[in-house]
Amino acid sequence: MNKYNARKTEIDGYTFDSKKECQRYKDLRLLEFAGEITDLTVHPKFVLQSGFMWHDKKIQPITYSADFMYQEDGNTIVEDVKGIQTQLFRVKAKMFKKLYPELDFRIVK
Repeated sequence: MNKYNARKTEIDGYTFDSKKECQRYKDLRLLEFAGEITDLTVHPKFVLQSGFMWHDKKIQPITYSADFMYQEDGNTIVEDVKGIQTQLFRVKAKMFKKLYPELDFRIVK
């Protein structure tokens, strides 16, 4: 259990950070089976800032791993299941929206 009382849950070979995220995965799998969404991807990763060299030191890229990505009505949806939005998440969400305006970003509470 983490500091937000979320329990890691495993299903279909994926480990989810919370029961809520796991339940959303089950819901999305049903929607995919029904043909309402397609191309469900779990934990897609996006680069928010490329890595670089600084004074002979390699600075790692800043990345964001969403919970889910899928196609719905011709749109690419990127979802994150959140109980609590941390300051770090809010900053990464802003960066994501700026860099990937063509993607429909959704927060599921």
